[in-house]
Amino acid sequence: MSRRSRSDPRTLLEILHCAGIPRTAAGSSRCTGGAQKRRAAVRRGSQRRSLTITRGAYSGRSPQRRHRAPPFCGGAPGPEVATLVQGRFKRDGSASAEPERHGGTGPNVGSSSPQHAQNPGPGPSADGGSGTGRLGTSASSGPAATPTVKPPKGPSGPGSRIALRNWRISTRLVSLLALPVVAATSLGALRINDSMDDIQQLDNMKLLTEMTKQATELAAALQEERDQSAGPLAHNSTASNITVKGYRDKTDRAATNFINAAEDIDTSSKDGNLQGVRDSLVGLVRDLDTLSKVRSDAYETKGNATQTVESYHRLITHLLDLSQDMAEATSNPDMIQRTRALAAFSSAKEYASVQRAVLAAALPANNTTLGDLSENDRLYAQGALESEESDLNSFRSIYGDDGAEELLKPIEDGSSTIEASDQYAGRAFGRPEGLADLDRRSYKDWVDDSSTKIQQMGNIEHTLLEDMEQKARELRSATERDAIIAGALILIVLGVSLVGAFVVARSMIRSLRRLQETATKVAQDRLPELVKQLSESDPQDVDTSVESVGVHSRDEIGRVAAAFDDVHREAVRLAAEQALLRGNVNAMFTNLSRRSQGLIQRQLSLISELESREADPDQLSSLFKLDHLATRMRRNGENLLVLAGEEPGRRWTRPVPLVDVLRAAASEVEQYERIELAAVPTTEVAGRVVNDLVHLLAELLENATSFSSPQTKVKVTGHALPDGRVLIEIHDTGIGLSPEDLAAINERLASPPTVDVSVSRRMGLFVVGRLSQRHGIRIQLRPSDSGGTTALVMLPVDVAQGGKKPQAKPGQGAPGAPAAAQAAAGVAAARRGGGNGQGGGALGGAPGGPG
Repeated sequence: MSRRSRSDPRTLLEILHCAGIPRTAAGSSRCTGGAQKRRAAVRRGSQRRSLTITRGAYSGRSPQRRHRAPPFCGGAPGPEVATLVQGRFKRDGSASAEPERHGGTGPNVGSSSPQHAQNPGPGPSADGGSGTGRLGTSASSGPAATPTVKPPKGPSGPGSRIALRNWRISTRLVSLLALPVVAATSLGALRINDSMDDIQQLDNMKLLTEMTKQATELAAALQEERDQSAGPLAHNSTASNITVKGYRDKTDRAATNFINAAEDIDTSSKDGNLQGVRDSLVGLVRDLDTLSKVRSDAYETKGNATQTVESYHRLITHLLDLSQDMAEATSNPDMIQRTRALAAFSSAKEYASVQRAVLAAALPANNTTLGDLSENDRLYAQGALESEESDLNSFRSIYGDDGAEELLKPIEDGSSTIEASDQYAGRAFGRPEGLADLDRRSYKDWVDDSSTKIQQMGNIEHTLLEDMEQKARELRSATERDAIIAGALILIVLGVSLVGAFVVARSMIRSLRRLQETATKVAQDRLPELVKQLSESDPQDVDTSVESVGVHSRDEIGRVAAAFDDVHREAVRLAAEQALLRGNVNAMFTNLSRRSQGLIQRQLSLISELESREADPDQLSSLFKLDHLATRMRRNGENLLVLAGEEPGRRWTRPVPLVDVLRAAASEVEQYERIELAAVPTTEVAGRVVNDLVHLLAELLENATSFSSPQTKVKVTGHALPDGRVLIEIHDTGIGLSPEDLAAINERLASPPTVDVSVSRRMGLFVVGRLSQRHGIRIQLRPSDSGGTTALVMLPVDVAQGGKKPQAKPGQGAPGAPAAAQAAAGVAAARRGGGNGQGGGALGGAPGGPG
């Protein structure tokens, strides 16, 4: 059978259930069938009490029934009669085991935690003895309780989570940098947004430039169609003329390219940026639908070419107006200047083309006859000549005189053909019948000569368009560069700010974290461990040096760390002083206890001597009461030894049967006749634990008898578990305890508190907890189904098996009558005698057979 660890996390009830022991055997049912009492007969020089063995237990009637003590906390200094605890011996000298001398200076093996709450102290017992009462219950009187720590002044709690004082260091630094960083980021974002708008505008300019190029080519094709077909159509040629058809086909191809380019503008205008341009294109496409009608009516009226020229002129002017739309679609001054200059120059080129068309329609097919220029056509052409000069002047003013003169050199300087053509047109349009004074010329010669100027102007126009495209690319590249630089600067500012905040916060947080970890380690590990060492050993042998936090900066954090080191040193110093004070108090308790035990032992010897000489039953009964009170006084002295952390001066060297240990414990209780033993296994208790176990069980039995009705029994049962442990149950049918009190008591039993004034008022609870902790015994109180309280005592294997491995053998029942009587005789002898050198006590008789 495998053994279980002493630190079994299961409750004693769970262990009992797993061992297969029914709840009735565990004391859950009310005890029925109490032992019959017989009147005790006092005889001199013989057995003092006659015990009647019933159901494997013993009971008796005390000479005088005592009143039940009021409920209060504390140990139960009841009538001490057992001879097994801390060097008590049989007075008849019949020792069954020799005691082993053991120094009583050993420390308490289980230091108690100072953090356990403590209940109010007890009041005086009803019989005048030192406090005995229900473990953990409060009393109405007694010494002053431990003073309550007053709450600190000032605001309570950390406050709201969003309060500024609850922010983390990193959060505060980020919040501090948030405003300037957000401002800088916003300004940078606005700058980037402006750059993106500029890029969008320049992308639109790229589309518009392409659109303008297509429009200019279409305008040039219309000009060529109009000018080249003017002569043939004016001289009765048809549209099937090769010359006319060729130029019209060229115009159609240019119109197709223009419409395709317009579709790109239509797609890009959906966001609203080019809506105005799109509207213009819609009108242009509608006007181009009228081109077929213009062609069909071209030059049909003799001497009135103005009508046809004007129809073409409206289409061409509408196309050239796209340059103005380009100027409205951008906000860049350079691009606006170039688009306006292009528009002005293109208009001048159109007026030059108008002059060519009018003269071509007026001149004859050959140079043998004079031309016929109507006055209407002459005035129209003269207006075109003047508009050309005006637009060229506008171009110069917009583009700049220096740049314009450089561009206009091909048409103004160095070309005799262009110069002659200009002079010819000026003289022809300058006055009525101007053609009559000029050399005869065919329309073909005129068209060829004037086309030189138109071609040069087309080259200049193409140069302006390329210049616009180049400028748009440069501006877009510059704008992209500015946007990238602005974005990079924003990222750098954000990065530097965040990295700086991170570095500063990390430096502060690292110091604070080191301070926090050290403070937590000191509070949870170092200081409690040091206090434990100081309480368990000589303070002079304990290293009380203080390790520094390790934060040595000169800022506020460093000063806080230095202040914490000072607090730590002061706490260690105070702990050492408190340990020294506790050691002195423990030594005082030990000395007082040893002295009082010596006096009480002499008193017990004297009482035993008087008992042996007394024949009067009444006087003998009074001596028994006096003997009982002296025994209780001796147990109070032993409680002082436990309080001081001392162990019994003598130990048993051989195992002792558990039934004898239970009898010895019962013999120390004032109302021992109410205690009933049943179903005690045949296990043996290790000799080193016998004295402390008798003391522990006596406290629990005293408590059970004190807080239950005198007419009821206190039932004690034992169960041997399969793993070798033994469970002892003590059942009473008393007043019981509330769940809160039971929980508090079980906590105190598991972790006895430190020694203070409250311990003196609940001595029994403290003694039971200390003794159980010393030997690994688990104790738990629980309510009984029949009313009252059940105390469960779990003996570990090394205690319950006498230091031997557990043996798989059936449990033994209660001892039989002869063995019980023999044990009772030993108890009676123990009540008369003192420890004068040999061990024994109530264990004079061996355990009986199964009951």
